[in-house]
Amino acid sequence: MNLRMLLAVTLLASISFHLSASTTGQHPASPNDSPKPQLDVSSLRQQVRDGDAKAQYKLGLSYMTGSGVARDYEKALDLYDKAAKQGSTDAEFGLGYMYEQGLGVKKDYGQAFLYYSSAAGQGHPTAQNNLGSMYERGEGMKRDLHEAAAWYQKAADQSEPTAQCNLASLYLLGKGTAKNGQQAATWFKAAAELGYAPAQENLAWMYYTGTGLTRDNQQAARWMRKAAEQGYAPAQLDLGYLYEQGKGVPLDYSAAYMWYKAAADRGEKTAGAQLRKLSGLLTESQVKQASEAAAKLTGTLPTFDLGTNPTSVGGLLQRH
Repeated sequence: MNLRMLLAVTLLASISFHLSASTTGQHPASPNDSPKPQLDVSSLRQQVRDGDAKAQYKLGLSYMTGSGVARDYEKALDLYDKAAKQGSTDAEFGLGYMYEQGLGVKKDYGQAFLYYSSAAGQGHPTAQNNLGSMYERGEGMKRDLHEAAAWYQKAADQSEPTAQCNLASLYLLGKGTAKNGQQAATWFKAAAELGYAPAQENLAWMYYTGTGLTRDNQQAARWMRKAAEQGYAPAQLDLGYLYEQGKGVPLDYSAAYMWYKAAADRGEKTAGAQLRKLSGLLTESQVKQASEAAAKLTGTLPTFDLGTNPTSVGGLLQRH
């Protein structure tokens, strides 16, 4: 597994904005959402001693993520630096990420920009996404939405789902590019079909509202379920709402309670009010059964981790 695959997820303010058209977010890629690689650390260390750049990068990634070894940012930085000097764009991206987030070093957007720019200029899609994110947020530079859109486009064209989701948000809101709901839907769908949960939730909203697509509550429920089943709490909250309202799915207060409870267990504060409301519509036995089902669900679903401070400005519940 290479760095672009492992780190192609989200951090800080990102497009997990549940399609409220009042704001946009940017997903810089992060290592937190993908499975940790299973590596033969002893073999890697021997390859590192032999000067192998790929091994330097892989071991550096292990130290950065704490996979197979104790997390050690200093060692990660050293190994990334050695690999980058041998031309590894993955390592350049890793260095950019560590400087952007301040991992083992003082946060330095200037250094992050330099490393991202170098890797992005050589076609690294995740670096292109993160460079776009820096332009969109104005990190260490003047905010430039046109540049953000251009870099997101380059990465999206390489099937980088985070960038596809970010590009879709710009089309949706008309920032850095002409407002175009159909293009937004196209790019959300591209990322959704690659399994990216925030895009699946956002695509569901597009179907639910008929934005850029023909309104279709069944398709909305289908895509919302896909995201919810990945353990993505905002989608679990919204799927609960669909069951509560009987939109795209049968009206089912017990199922609604289960998904609200699953979302609440994953930190969705809005779910609390919905649970209290449904508690008055269900018997004690039904509440108990739904809670037990949610507990089992929460224990079996993966955790979709968006990293530090993901943007969250409301889903279906805040719009109705």
